[in-house]
Amino acid sequence: MLDVGRHPNIELMAYSEVEEVSGDIGRFSVKVRKKARFVDEDKCTGCGACAEKCPTQVPDAFNEGFAKRSAIYSWFAQGIPSTHTIDPEHCRQLQGKKCGVCKKVCQADAVDYEQKDKVVDLEVGAIVVATGYDVFDPSLIPEYRYQEIDNVITAIELERLLSASGPTGGHLYRPSDFKAKEAVPQLEKSLKKLTKTLERFEKKFQKDSAQFYESFTSGKKDDDPDKVKWAETYEQKKEVSEKLSQYKAMVEKMDVAKRLAFIQCVGSRDIRFYPFCSGYCCMHSIKEAIIANEHEPETTSVIFGMDIRAVGKGFEEYKIRGADHSSISYVRARVAEINELPDKSPVVVYEDTLERRVKEDPFDLVILATACVPNKGTQELAQILGVELDRFGFFKTSQANPVDTTRPGIFVCGCAENPMDIPESVAQASAAAARAAQVMVEKEMKKAS
Repeated sequence: MLDVGRHPNIELMAYSEVEEVSGDIGRFSVKVRKKARFVDEDKCTGCGACAEKCPTQVPDAFNEGFAKRSAIYSWFAQGIPSTHTIDPEHCRQLQGKKCGVCKKVCQADAVDYEQKDKVVDLEVGAIVVATGYDVFDPSLIPEYRYQEIDNVITAIELERLLSASGPTGGHLYRPSDFKAKEAVPQLEKSLKKLTKTLERFEKKFQKDSAQFYESFTSGKKDDDPDKVKWAETYEQKKEVSEKLSQYKAMVEKMDVAKRLAFIQCVGSRDIRFYPFCSGYCCMHSIKEAIIANEHEPETTSVIFGMDIRAVGKGFEEYKIRGADHSSISYVRARVAEINELPDKSPVVVYEDTLERRVKEDPFDLVILATACVPNKGTQELAQILGVELDRFGFFKTSQANPVDTTRPGIFVCGCAENPMDIPESVAQASAAAARAAQVMVEKEMKKAS
């Protein structure tokens, strides 16, 4: 990526959107909206002082919501260009409130609250579409209870938890545990506030709160607003205190997840959603299970699937090595549902299709290998480009010309065309670049003749 950023013949237009495409092969006119970052790219050094001092914290989408970021932020480390962006929806200054902290601490004077979007017109000979993909929303399969059970996560979320630069520093803590850890300071603050309120009532009525509450709830109804408020506050304190004790107990027992379950084909190879195989999910799950075992040698993983599709060079050997050296078990099964134990451990209910028996096993963490689906903006971009999509929403190509779209001069690669893994995406990207160069050379040759 650094080589691309430094190449004299490559212009990167990050944080930009294509709005209009006209013309034809060899002479396309492209209108691109370069969004306002409210930070001057040429001045910003990427030091991060602004993000460090920013008082506004919001969920970090790059870390799948497991961490927070500032209103001024960089999407991820080592990004090109190495600059920051202000989120106008959450920035206090851009929302009309008094702040301006980031501008004050920026020694490069790169922050510019008055910056506007720019529309850039480009003249190009060919276009390569590489929009990537989105992951299937597993909440559409209610029996897996994604977002209901804290410790049921997606493969992408696990990827961030395993990352050394991720929200847990690479330690595979259960979401329920660090959720409890984050809640403890807030609950302690609430408890302190409620305790002070009760002390004021006790001083006013010269009576202990516990004695008052017992008499208030067992005796004749008292409509005194102060006493009603006193009783409500006591109930709130009791509830917060119980929750705080529960969360503190969870934090004390907090440990990395050591029993992992991977459920394959979540949304893919499923006639209800996407009947195709997403291609990379099996190897992705094996890789994540191996990394989890490298982080904690006691970690064991069970991969539930109809079959394991390890079709690339060395893939089958990698799968076997995972079983032999990384404590991975492969179970031929379709998971029926996921339940939860009182300690927040998910329980996988499945049919072992080899033994023909229904079983259920508890795990520390369940990982859903979600299907590869078209990027959310694909439909709109296809209309702008004037190209067709297939019935699943990917860019349509033919078997004879796998990188050519339905409009001459516009090519496609990677998961914009169909689900594929990294090596295949790289190979297809080279093919798309070669096709773009080929049509340009042919166009120039025709002009010369």
